[in-house]
Parts: sequence; C-alpha cells; structure tokens
Amino acid sequence: MGQSSFFAMLFRMKYINRWGLMRNTRWENLSEHSLETAMLAHILAVIGNRRLNRQYPLEHIVLHALYHDCSEILTGDLPTPVKYDNPALHGSYKDVERAACDRLASLLPSDLRDDVAPYLSGDRLDADSRRLVKAADRLSALIKCIEEEKAGNREFSQAKKATESALSAMNMPEVSIFLSEFLPAFSLTLDELEPRSKEVKA
Repeated sequence: MGQSSFFAMLFRMKYINRWGLMRNTRWENLSEHSLETAMLAHILAVIGNRRLNRQYPLEHIVLHALYHDCSEILTGDLPTPVKYDNPALHGSYKDVERAACDRLASLLPSDLRDDVAPYLSGDRLDADSRRLVKAADRLSALIKCIEEEKAGNREFSQAKKATESALSAMNMPEVSIFLSEFLPAFSLTLDELEPRSKEVKA
C-alpha cells in the first residue's frame, strides 16, 4: 500500500477557526468543535434510546458527528449569515461541501474508503439521525455563545438567541432534556461545578 495524506489533512482542522465574523474572547477551532459535537450527539442519542424508546445507531451518529465539518478543511468556515441568507447560495454551498468530502475520501486507501467515506457525508445515517447530529451541532454553537457571554463578550448575544430559536423549532425531546439537565452547568464557575472543602488541612 502507498502512503495516504488523509489524516494529515484531517489534523489540519485545528488551524481553522470558527465564528470568523465575530470578536471572540477565545477562538474555537474546527477540531475542538467536532469533538464537542460528537460528544453531544452521543448523549442525545443515548437519551433518546434510554428514555424515549428510540433506536438511534450510536456508532454511526458519533462517527458522522466527528467528521461532520471535515469538508471545511478545503472550503473554510463560511459564516452562517452568508451560508443561509440565500437559498440558491445555500444549495450551491451544499454541492461544494459534497465535492470537498469526495476529495478527502479520495485520499484514503481504496480498501479503507468504503468504511470511512459515508461518515464524511452522512450518507450512512437516516433522516432522524442526521437531524440529531444537526441538533448537537447547534448545541455546540449555543454553548460557545454562553461561554463568550460568561467572559463578558456581548458579541454573541444575538447568535445565542438565534441558536436557541433554531433548537426550539426542532422540537426534539432529546434536546429539551439536555437543555434542562446539562446546559445550566455551563454558566457556573469551576468551584461551582465541583465544590471543594474550604477547610485548610494542616
């Protein structure tokens, strides 16, 4: 087998910053966003399966969430207001994303390609599972907005409202459970997250 540049390309995700039009107190790169989206997609699917009698395919969901933005290695992160402002542009950008996924998949050895390529594009997921990954993606964005607000940055206030509205419109019980049980902790300080004894021991 010859050499493959697939993972060398994938590991460049850490150099691509998100929220390019916004003033950030801390930049978020594509690599960390992908990891967070995968963790969020996993817990949403677990909530669905354990509490709501769903049958989400955990492995497929987590892997697609992990790779869901890898096309941006080649396309860059197109700001949301630009991406969704015009339906024709949005459709064209979807075509560009698909082409980028195909280019990345072509870097894989041929005997491994069929096991990885479907996760780049989400082709292995049913509509409900793709929707769950989209919800996880939006939750990651909401958490970023909360973290920026907590740091005193009002730049993300409108993005927070828009993301909350988008999540509400999805009308997903899995998301409602996460928002109720897990989201409030993101507004806490470290000491509030894990209270420690104030006693000083000799």
